[in-house]
This record gives sequence, C-alpha cells and structure tokens, in this order.
Amino acid sequence: MSLLPLDKLPGPLPAATTPGPVRSPSTALPHSRLRSSGGTPIALRALNLLPLLLIAAWATLDWRTVSDGAAQLASADPWWLLSGVFFMCMGWVAAACVRQGAIPERLPPGLLLASQVAAGAANHVLPASIGAHAVTLRFLQRQGISLARGTASLALYSLVKPLAKTLVLLVFLVAFPGVLGLAELVPDERTLHLVAGGVGIGLAVAALLLTFVRPLRRPILTFVRTALTDARLLHTRPSRVLALWGGAAATPLLQASVIASVGFSLGLPLTWAQVTFALLVASTAVGAVPAPGGIGPIDAAMVFAMVLFGAPMSLATATIIGYRVLTIWVPLLPGMLVLSWLVQRKVL
Repeated sequence: MSLLPLDKLPGPLPAATTPGPVRSPSTALPHSRLRSSGGTPIALRALNLLPLLLIAAWATLDWRTVSDGAAQLASADPWWLLSGVFFMCMGWVAAACVRQGAIPERLPPGLLLASQVAAGAANHVLPASIGAHAVTLRFLQRQGISLARGTASLALYSLVKPLAKTLVLLVFLVAFPGVLGLAELVPDERTLHLVAGGVGIGLAVAALLLTFVRPLRRPILTFVRTALTDARLLHTRPSRVLALWGGAAATPLLQASVIASVGFSLGLPLTWAQVTFALLVASTAVGAVPAPGGIGPIDAAMVFAMVLFGAPMSLATATIIGYRVLTIWVPLLPGMLVLSWLVQRKVL
C-alpha cells in the first residue's frame, strides 16, 4: 500500500519525455579521456620522467664511463654490498624514529616501520618526498591523528632533516678540517645576495597572501598554531627529542654508509669521512631540486665531489650506480608489497 498516488499515473513522467541536450557517447568519451589523462597527471608524469631522461642523456653522452662503471659493479665484493643493504634497511628505522619524534601521540612501532618501508617506495615516484609524505599522512590519519596535527608533524619532519644535516656537516668540518678547504665552501657575495633576495621575496609573498587572501588566513594560522604548540610539547619530552633529532642526524650518515660500502666493494680509494662529506656537500648544494628520490642532480653532484677527492671517474660512476640499485631497485618490490598489504589491512 503506497502513501503517494504514484500507482495511478497513466504513464511516464512528463520530464522523462521532455527533449533536451543529450551528450552523445562519441563526444563524452574523448572528454573523459582528457580529464583522466590531462592537466596535473600529465605534468606529474613529465616531472617524474625528467630526471630519468637527464640520466639517460648523460649516459648517452658519456657512455664509456657508464659502461666501465657497470662492468666494475659486476665484480664487486658481495660482503660489502651486503653491508650496504644493511645500512639501507637501517634507513627505514631512522625514518620511523623521526616520524615518531615529530608527533606527540605514541604510534605502533611495527606498523610505523612498515609505513616507512611503503613510503620509501612511494618516495621514488613523486618528487620532493611528496609520495612519502602522502603515505605517512594517510597512516597518521588512520591512527586517529587529526589532519592539522599530521600536517604539522610533516612540516616539523621536513624542517628538522635539513637542520640536522647542516649540524652534521658542521661537525664534520670541525672533526675533519683537512678533508676539504673551507675556502671552497664559502659562497661569494653575489650568491649570498641572491639567497637573501630569494628569502625576502618568499617572506613578502607569504605576508601578502595572509593579508589579502582571507580564505587562506584561517587554515594557515591554525596550521602554524598547531605546529608551534606540538613542537614546543615535543621538545619537553627527551624521548621525542632523541628520536626526532637523532634519527634526522643518522639519516645522512646511513646514506653515506651505503655509498661507502658500495665504493669499498669496488676498491674506491676514498675514506668513509670523504664519502660522507661528499654526500653532505652534494645533497646540500642540489637537494632543493625537486626530483623523485633525488635521482639525477644529487647523483651528478656526488660523482663530481668524489672525483674532486681523487676517485677515478669510472669508479665514482659505478659507486653511484650501485648505490641507486641498492636504494631504489632492491627495496622497490618489497616496498610495493608492504604498501599493498597496508592498504588491504586498511592501515593506509
């Protein structure tokens, strides 16, 4: 029994017979294709492929060096390569420590470590650590962390890592004063003016946006307030301070240990301190270039720095090739499997 007199309608509703513009399938299909493959996805794909194209161009122009490096990598000492794999895995532990140190709430250690394994795989897909941050933010939200607090933890993580790297670099300058002359590291006056001008323009643009764009003012102020509150709270807990700053300082040292292990397996005539110093200088100089996982700019800078220290070009190239194999291709499959498992378990 119906409460509405729909049973007595003589036929279809008049609106159904009203003629109107009907989009044909032939015109709707190209439009959907444009939406699915145009705009941002195409830009992201081009940005992801750009570092690989640069590497391919460099390999084509200097094919003899690349071929010699690959041949030397085939005869590397497997025990040193195994130690490089160990240091690469310890990098996941350091990343998990930094993530825990950047959030007041206690996170499950096992799932946090698994999320960083998955984030490492995602980090090689999108530039500027966007993939790793997206996976981590999703993990934090699944653990009941609010969006504002999760975003604030990502900002603190991104701020602490370069600061800790700079502190490690200063410690190396004091501990190993003869590794490289300080005069070669001091920028000239023109570079300092450019840096100061860039920082000033960035601050001026941010002030103008906060002043004239009212819809941005409230969320940005809420984010800044949350970030400052959490940072002050975290630095009152010694365990969080140790995890945050200790993990951030250990990250470049572990990366340098992977490179040094690969280099030692090939007979690279450099010390661990020289390799570490080369990584710190190279990553500081070109680390702002938004490439997936730092592929491309840091590789070229590392080869140049090791050659500057006296390593042969072929050995330096083979070392970087082995480093990328250990840090990208070896963990890629397990990282994707862990990512899929976390998604199936609804952890992400």
